[in-house]
Amino acid sequence: MTVYTVLDSAISGVLVKIRDILLKKRPALSFEVFPPVRDGNIEDLFSTIKELEELNPDFISVTYGAGGNTQSRSTQIASEIKNSFNKEVLAHLTCVQSVKDDISRILDKFKEINIENILALRGDPPKGETKFIRTKGGFGYASELVEFIRLNGDFSIGVAGYPEGHIESPSLDADLINLKIKVDAGADFIITQMFFNNEDFYRFRDMTIKKGIMVPIIPGIFPILNYKQIQRIASLCGVRIPLKLDRKIHSLREKPEEMEKYGIEYAITQANDLIKNDAQGLHIYSMNRSRPAKQIVAKLADHR
Repeated sequence: MTVYTVLDSAISGVLVKIRDILLKKRPALSFEVFPPVRDGNIEDLFSTIKELEELNPDFISVTYGAGGNTQSRSTQIASEIKNSFNKEVLAHLTCVQSVKDDISRILDKFKEINIENILALRGDPPKGETKFIRTKGGFGYASELVEFIRLNGDFSIGVAGYPEGHIESPSLDADLINLKIKVDAGADFIITQMFFNNEDFYRFRDMTIKKGIMVPIIPGIFPILNYKQIQRIASLCGVRIPLKLDRKIHSLREKPEEMEKYGIEYAITQANDLIKNDAQGLHIYSMNRSRPAKQIVAKLADHR
């Protein structure tokens, strides 16, 4: 028996807020997908989402590219998940190159298509730029976006957390001060960036409590499937790959099948340890692939 079961009827209606899911379900299960680069691949993504939906996640999040360059497609995908797959969706929303009127229009669109869960992010600089610049008439911080969303609709709002500290922050403590500002602005829950040492997450969780941050924190799990990919992503995000893990995946860099097998096994070990230590959920970064997610969920122990 796995840890995941169908939600009771009290929260299985058309409109479901993630903050309510997290009150009733522990641990929650969710996946992240992103719009494909090529237009013709969207049907492949929907096939993947169908397979992920069969794992009965509590919600699926939909990201979009730097600079908001896939925002309309992300909204299309989010609508499909919500209204065709009848699965709760978490739509990403960033401050990048958007003024308040732009955000207002997006929020109105979300209301129109029954989306009521938003992950509010500052966002990364657009491609080719190294520094985030506030758009005139827009937002410079995720906390400002959270506050604006809270004032313009009855949304459940999530924000990002960084167990090792945000790459731009001078320290983890300074980053947690900013996280507290986001939560105080109206965030209901936190989803973390990937990490590969669970002790980093446990330390982060303990520190949030000391800062007075009491909302649910969902750890993000990233199964390592490709050596070059994880090296690039870890570098961009400032994520540390533990030495033992780094040596192992380096030794498998020319053996893709063995790399994928080991990466999934490592993610399973991480996930089960998190569940054992009372994580409030698991957010699996699917990279638009269903098979690794299926293998991870199949091996999750029941620690309820």
